[in-house]
Amino acid sequence: MNHMIGFNPLSRTTAHRRAMSRNMVTSLFRYERITTTKAKAQEVRRAAEKLITRAKVDSVHNRRTAAKYIADEKILNKLFTEIGPRMKDRAGGYTRILKMGYRQGDAADVVILELVDFKLPDAEGEAKSEKPAKKAKE
Repeated sequence: MNHMIGFNPLSRTTAHRRAMSRNMVTSLFRYERITTTKAKAQEVRRAAEKLITRAKVDSVHNRRTAAKYIADEKILNKLFTEIGPRMKDRAGGYTRILKMGYRQGDAADVVILELVDFKLPDAEGEAKSEKPAKKAKE
């Protein structure tokens, strides 16, 4: 029995896995929606949820702890000024995983990892681009 297996190593070295996880978490916060494999999404979700929990309270300690994981200053600022306050009333479960199907080459499960309150930009664009109906001539 394999007790206490705390994470999925994803068949990568420690340095590769750590760098990949940091890059994917940064991309998740930048775009608020990423497409990846199911195993990677489940690992990235763990780190992302912990960072969002930290971002709910904007303090120097929390910012420095998150900065160890997120190198991009703009994304770190977005996390604490936009994403954290949006999730203030939520007790947990900040991300969702949506299944898309299987990848053509190796049949890996492909999923969408997104923040729960993610809104598609197309829906907003269509609402703004609608022109008012022209009045008929009398």
